[in-house]
Amino acid sequence: MTNEIKSAFAMAEDGIDPNIVPKKPLNNGEKMPVLGLGTFGSDSVSAAEVSDAVIGAAGFGQRLFDCASVYGNEREVGEALKIVMDGGVPREELFVVSKVWNDMHSDGDVIKSCKQSLADLGLDYLDLYLIHWPFPNAHPPGCTVESLAPDAKPYIHEAYMKSWAQMEQLVEAGLVKSIGTSNMTIPKLERMLPDCKIKPAVNELECHPHFQQAELFDYLVARDIQPIGFCPLGSPGRPERDCTPEDTVDMEDPVIVKIAAAHGVHPATVCLKWAVQRGLVTIPFSSNPRNYTANLLSTVTEPLSDAEMAEIATIDQGCRLVKGQVFRWRDDQSWEVLWDLDGTIST
Repeated sequence: MTNEIKSAFAMAEDGIDPNIVPKKPLNNGEKMPVLGLGTFGSDSVSAAEVSDAVIGAAGFGQRLFDCASVYGNEREVGEALKIVMDGGVPREELFVVSKVWNDMHSDGDVIKSCKQSLADLGLDYLDLYLIHWPFPNAHPPGCTVESLAPDAKPYIHEAYMKSWAQMEQLVEAGLVKSIGTSNMTIPKLERMLPDCKIKPAVNELECHPHFQQAELFDYLVARDIQPIGFCPLGSPGRPERDCTPEDTVDMEDPVIVKIAAAHGVHPATVCLKWAVQRGLVTIPFSSNPRNYTANLLSTVTEPLSDAEMAEIATIDQGCRLVKGQVFRWRDDQSWEVLWDLDGTIST
């Protein structure tokens, strides 16, 4: 792995005009590109490689970058963003996202965490800031799926709303333009939304052809909350602890493979086109220039037909890949407890 970040930025000759990448309007009037570059390098990609990808993708026309404090690379991503901006890309053309981690939910900690992310990223404001998970349960890097935080807790609405109040303060202070949630369920959102002063602009959720989350997707759209889909390609690079024998592979699905062949593209492109045409913002990660350029091109090339979209709608396997085992609060629980599958908030 390389340990040095690229020091030069230039727009690629074969790049695309970022202005032609479609944008989704948020409920506060801001606009968000429909496809971004995730910066979670999992356990296999160094911070420097992620930063190189930020610079390279920006040179190709990418303007949305999805970050988080827990990824452990915001300082390096910030160095990359400075190189991009020094190279001529204005700050207002970028859309930068970060997230507060689970160990920073207490009074004052959300604001403190946001200010640290701003300092690390070298920015005066964030375009979007999210509460990463609805549980205040942290875990050490590289832990196993059996790991539980010693003080792990379930979702506690009153505590979550205290964190959300700090998110609202960040907007009022001009440090953040938009705020949102991540990994929330319908029962939790039903509790949360009536108590918000500022409604979430987005909710980030796992979403790919084998895990389409139709009910949650429709719930969000009906309430003018933009869905952001992570793991849009079925997360082939996810940490080993998140892999289980029953997991399926979206890009090997016969329907995806058939449609890809008909269009002369990689199955990954079909997954991304499906997501964007469905109405998602999506945030694939790759440090490979061939992949991150193809990902962005998927937003401006030939769309899937209505028939192809309808066919993909039939291949949902209900296969959640990021199960969140480490966020359980008791040893006798399975990961399903996190997702309120019976329609009530688990305690």
